[in-house]
Amino acid sequence: MFDGYDSCSEDTSSSSSSDESEEEVAPLPSSLPIIKNNGQVYTYPDGKSGMATCEMCGMVGVRDAFYSKTKRFCSVSCSRSYSSNSKKASILARLQGKPPTKKSKVLQKQPLVAKLAAYAQYQATLQNQAKTKAAVPVEGFSWGNYINSNSFTAAPVTCFKHAPMGTCWGDIAEGVRVEVPNTDCSLPTKVFWIAGIVKLAGYNALLRYEGFENDSSLDFWCNICGSDIHPVGWCATSGKPLVPPRTIQHKYTNWKAFLVKRLTGAKTLPPDFSQKVSESMQYPFKTSMRVEVVDKTHLCRTRVAVVESVIGGRLRLVYEESEDKTDDFWCHMYSPLIHHIGWSRSIGHRFKRSDITKKQDGHFDAPPHLFMKVKEVDAAGEWFKEGMKLEAIDPLNLSAICVATIRKVLADGYLMIGIDGSEAADGSDWFCYHATSPSIFPVGFCEINMIELTPPRGYAKLPFKWFDYLRETDSIAAPVKLFNKEVPNHGFHVGMKLEAVDLMEPRLVCVATVTRIIHRLLRIHFDGWEDEYDQWVDCESPDLYPVGWCQLTGYQLQPPAPQSSRDSQSSSSKQKKKAKSQQYKGHKKMTSFQLKEELLDGEEYSFLQGTSDHESNGSASYYIKQEP
Repeated sequence: MFDGYDSCSEDTSSSSSSDESEEEVAPLPSSLPIIKNNGQVYTYPDGKSGMATCEMCGMVGVRDAFYSKTKRFCSVSCSRSYSSNSKKASILARLQGKPPTKKSKVLQKQPLVAKLAAYAQYQATLQNQAKTKAAVPVEGFSWGNYINSNSFTAAPVTCFKHAPMGTCWGDIAEGVRVEVPNTDCSLPTKVFWIAGIVKLAGYNALLRYEGFENDSSLDFWCNICGSDIHPVGWCATSGKPLVPPRTIQHKYTNWKAFLVKRLTGAKTLPPDFSQKVSESMQYPFKTSMRVEVVDKTHLCRTRVAVVESVIGGRLRLVYEESEDKTDDFWCHMYSPLIHHIGWSRSIGHRFKRSDITKKQDGHFDAPPHLFMKVKEVDAAGEWFKEGMKLEAIDPLNLSAICVATIRKVLADGYLMIGIDGSEAADGSDWFCYHATSPSIFPVGFCEINMIELTPPRGYAKLPFKWFDYLRETDSIAAPVKLFNKEVPNHGFHVGMKLEAVDLMEPRLVCVATVTRIIHRLLRIHFDGWEDEYDQWVDCESPDLYPVGWCQLTGYQLQPPAPQSSRDSQSSSSKQKKKAKSQQYKGHKKMTSFQLKEELLDGEEYSFLQGTSDHESNGSASYYIKQEP
């Protein structure tokens, strides 16, 4: 397959005629490493003879490809130069760890190529003779098949700043070249070949081996952050063999010339990519750390819990009084639901004291600096007051935005919120939101953005009108200017796929889709479930992850329910889902209302039209007060 390969020059005239018709490599973003036009990045294998080091230039290559009977030199020029005046300086440079010289560009010899072809054919014959039964396909969900069969797109990794590589993904895009294991090969050792990214879906990339052109028959999906994905040049520096796939091994007579033409000027992964992946998956929270976390049975208070395990930044917290460690709660380490020990006392939040009088052996308080910091606010001037009305996402029914009331103002900008018409007499279902939380909104937010607003339970005067309700309850709306109106350039678009936590059952991470975008608010739909279980989530929520996150971190992904199962078991699925979420949303209901613009609290506001479902970003304010 390498017949006609000139081992002693860089001349590419010996390449096949198909070489001449190769398309130029499209330019890619400039921040990725550019593959240089030199022989240092290419080594072709014997597959069994081992590696050798040139005594002249220090180049590592396949032993059988080296020059002379003793296999001491990589080329004729190195053999001749060994006795020259430059010998001492070159050897000294190699001992000092300096890169190989330009003389070591070519390592491959024609006899090696013939041997490889014969050996590959021999192995293929043995493999065909040994086939007695077909391989059993592995059942399970595959993101690659799911995306390919439905032509889906996935949210890019850069949308998830809290996820591994979220802030250092760089310009990894279609066209980037990598070195990957060659699975279309019969050699007994693990060999590699170069592939290009055809499509990206989160961490997952659809790859195509170099040389297949428009042939997608051997395209394959893999996680780009996996341990077997390397930048071009890794094989040369690591002494690993590069072997073209068996399917196309006779396509070109000069593979080196082909690669030089295809790769010169192309982009590859940064040399330290794997190191960055490893560093981004180091998490500061450790097992046995103590934290304060919301009490899942009484949202109005917090309890002490202990970190039992950490997976991909997600914490399994076991409440301290749980003797059998089954009373647990899952959340991300950047969740607003966890705090350092002493946080509740410092802001005046309710706290359930533990029956355990002293720390158990090995348990220690998590340092305060590990927790997500909230934006500082100035409560000295006009500020939220008890009794003010607003709209808020119901934490017991995340598909609903409800009429709500500020029940208590805490320190440091924290507020206790209650859902009108559904509050317990003792306030046990109040919940804590920070004043800058993206989960609370000014009166009228749902109306102007065409979102269903859930009125107070039992409210009879329908359709619901804020103006009438404020007058009937003798209350005022919280001032619009006190709400967080910042909208980051998040990059999400309607229809994008991702992996999302079911916050009604936060141990589950599910296949999900973005179905609506209102400023920074995302409507998340869980594939395979009814729309009534959708959830409103902030674009910067730590409970959203790129496609492939579960595979990368080792977390279990919940696949969508198949269509046949949904059709035949619709009623049982609903009962199962409702039973699972009963603790959170059993007593809520949603009703659709047609709202109209009214005067609020005697002040006149003009409403800006909200971001449409087809837009993803923007920085416009929700409301603008009209000056008299």
